[in-house]
Amino acid sequence: MDKYLAIREKIDEAIEKNLKEIAELSDYIADHPEVSGEEYETSKKLVETLRAKGFETEYPFAGLETSFRAIYGPNDHKYKVAVLTEYDALPGIGHACGHNLSGAISLLAGIAASGIQDELDCDIHVVGTPAEETDGAKCGMCNQGIFKNYDMAIMVHLYDQNLVYCRLNGLSCIQYDFYGKASHAGASPWEGRNALNAAMLMIHGLDCIRGCCTPDSRLNSIILKGGYAAGSIPEDAKVETWTRSPNYEYMLKLNERAENCAKGAALMAECEYESKFVAEIYKTMRRNYTGEAAIEDVFNELGLEINGDHEKLFGSSDIGNVSFECPAFHPTLQLAERGTAIHTREFMACVKGEKAHKCLADGAKLISHTIAKIFSDEEKIKKMKEDFEANQQ
Repeated sequence: MDKYLAIREKIDEAIEKNLKEIAELSDYIADHPEVSGEEYETSKKLVETLRAKGFETEYPFAGLETSFRAIYGPNDHKYKVAVLTEYDALPGIGHACGHNLSGAISLLAGIAASGIQDELDCDIHVVGTPAEETDGAKCGMCNQGIFKNYDMAIMVHLYDQNLVYCRLNGLSCIQYDFYGKASHAGASPWEGRNALNAAMLMIHGLDCIRGCCTPDSRLNSIILKGGYAAGSIPEDAKVETWTRSPNYEYMLKLNERAENCAKGAALMAECEYESKFVAEIYKTMRRNYTGEAAIEDVFNELGLEINGDHEKLFGSSDIGNVSFECPAFHPTLQLAERGTAIHTREFMACVKGEKAHKCLADGAKLISHTIAKIFSDEEKIKKMKEDFEANQQ
C-alpha cells in the first residue's frame, strides 16, 4: 500500500476513536465562551485533554497566561509542524467566529497525527494561540522567533464556504498625538496653537490620499480626542488610523504617507506631534503553492467541494505573521449556509450540533491528511520550502 494511504488510514482510525470526546469539548467551549486574553477555563480544558492523551505541555507558554504548547513523544524527529489552535470568543456574541470548533479541530488533528510522527519523521506540536480577535498572540510569538523553528504551521477556520487559502489583509493601527498650546478662544486665541486643527488637517490629507490608493487597500481614521470645551483652544488631540492592504509592502507605504500627512498637518498648525503603534501589525498571508496544492488534493479526497471565492478578502488575522516565519496555511471549511457572515448571531447558531461535529471530523482530516501528504514526500517538502523563500510579498 502507498505510504500516504497507509498513514491516512491510521489517522482516520484515531479521529473516529476520539471524535465523540472532542465534540463534547467543542460544545462545552461554545457554551462557556471566554473573550480574548481571558480564556482561562478554555485553555485549561484543552491542556487537560492533551495531557490525558499523553502530551507533555508547556502552560503557560511564550509569556502568555492562556497559551500553551503540547508535544507528544521525545521531540527528536527531523521536521516540526505547528498545529495552531484558536479558542477566544467575541464580547456579547460568544463563539460567533467558530473558534470553539476550529480549536477542537486542531486538537483532534494533533491527537490523531501524534501516532504517525515516526512514519513522517516529523514532530507535530499543538500550539495554543489565544486572543486572535484582539492582540493576536501569534504576533508576539513571531516576535520571539518561535515559528522560525517550524517547517510548517496549519489551522482551519470555519466559514460559509470551502477555501484552499484565504486572502488576508495586512492591518496596522497607529495613533498620532498632536500637541499645541491652550489659550482662551474668545479673549486671546492668537496666543494658542490648535491641536484639533492639526488633527483635522491630517484627516483631510488622508481623504486626499484615499482617492489615489489601490482598490483593495483601506485608510480609516477617527479623532479620539479634540478638546474639552469650545471656549478653549485645544492643546492636544489624538487621531487613530488603520491601514489595510493585501500587499504587505504597500501597506507599509501607506503608513509612510499617513505619517507625512501628520507631519504636514503639524507644520501647518504650528504644533508638535508623535506617532506610535497601538497594536501589533497583522501581516498579509503569504501564498505557498506547493502546500496549497496538497490541501486542494485533500479537499478532493474527502469529497468536499471547493466552492468559495479565493479573491474575496477574508479580513485580517495574526496567522499572516506566521506565514512570514514558516510555510503557513489557513484553509476554511463551510459550516454555515452561503451568505452567513462570521461574527454574527446567525453564525454562532451553527457552531454546535450534527453539522458542526461533521466539520470537526472533516477539519481534523484536512489538517492531518495535509501534513501526511506533504511530509511523506521529500520532494513536496523541498518545493514547499522553495515556495516560502521565493514568495516574500
